[in-house]
Amino acid sequence: MSAVAWTAVGSLAAWLWLLLGQGFFWRTDLRLPPRREPDDWPSVCVVVPARDEAGVLHASLPTLLAQDYPGRAEVFLVDDGSSDGTGELARELARAHGGLPLTVDSPGEPPAGWTGKLWAVRHGIALARTREPVYLLLTDADIAHAPDSLRTLVASAHTGGFDLVSQMARLRAESVWERLVVPAFVYFFAQLYPFRWIAVRGSRTAAAAGGCVLLRADAAERARIPDAIRHAVIDDVALARAVKGAGGHIWLGLAERVDSVRPYPRLHDLWRMVSRSAYAQLRHNPLLLLGTVLGLAAVYLVPPLAFATGLVVGSTGAAAAGGLAWLLMTATYLPMVRYYRQPWWLAPLLPVTAFLYLLMTVDSAVQHYRGRGAAWKGRTYARPDTALDER
Repeated sequence: MSAVAWTAVGSLAAWLWLLLGQGFFWRTDLRLPPRREPDDWPSVCVVVPARDEAGVLHASLPTLLAQDYPGRAEVFLVDDGSSDGTGELARELARAHGGLPLTVDSPGEPPAGWTGKLWAVRHGIALARTREPVYLLLTDADIAHAPDSLRTLVASAHTGGFDLVSQMARLRAESVWERLVVPAFVYFFAQLYPFRWIAVRGSRTAAAAGGCVLLRADAAERARIPDAIRHAVIDDVALARAVKGAGGHIWLGLAERVDSVRPYPRLHDLWRMVSRSAYAQLRHNPLLLLGTVLGLAAVYLVPPLAFATGLVVGSTGAAAAGGLAWLLMTATYLPMVRYYRQPWWLAPLLPVTAFLYLLMTVDSAVQHYRGRGAAWKGRTYARPDTALDER
């Protein structure tokens, strides 16, 4: 066989392994675990870090204030140096909508070594601990919750004995670029961190989705959250790893009625979202970057190229192996496309999206070596993500 055919066979073998040996990452049926309602509902404090979120707050904060929770619950919104009136808008929404009690406070500028929203999270947790809650709900300012969201999260954690229960909020997928890029973002995340492995005690796989994390307060103290992960750019993964490393039982799955309302209408917006932390995910390691680029090319780009090349030059082996690999790739992506309520014909376009992610990852490394580091809400962090480097 030709070199192209052998390469296609290698890619096909990789897809057979991904299909069966990577925790069935491609399945989208993992929702909140079975649950029963506790006789005595524990107290919960909701912590919402917010920086320049006036554009989305009107669609998210009222859903938190309207939570139908039988126990004691209140919301702490931490206005992290906003310049768009986020804090005052939050107060206006609370006056207009009522519901759960809302406290709005500001932490001041973060000291050196604190990345992203973690300084605001720290301040919010400190405020919450004065109420001695049993659980903390850490949720982003762009996340809209169904009225029973908090109730079902707490019931699931209580029933399953989980210290951390997290749901991957359904991101917006309305613009052309969102439809092409967003489902793949969650698909690739699940491939890196198979959800079924996360809940297994003793496994090394740990991850959470930062937009919706219910965390036992005592587990947060044992894991020294968030101080232990203050350098982390990918804070949700670092948080889950810290909790699991401290003996906690964690769970992550897809959400049904927890949605992000943040729009990403342009490719530039999505590019910035991915490239912000892509190189941190690779521990700022050039060899891992090279391996990732080659791996993405071999697994996602080779199948359609080998299929097309085989048809053109008359290589049956290359066309068959490339076509089968492409078919497997499409089949594993189709459940995520359906979860995002997108047309089926987007699934065969995954190689195009993978090529975009390859470029985003390379750009993330380029920005790092230009001294720009990771960025979040106008703040840039040149320091490597040590919470990931310590793995």
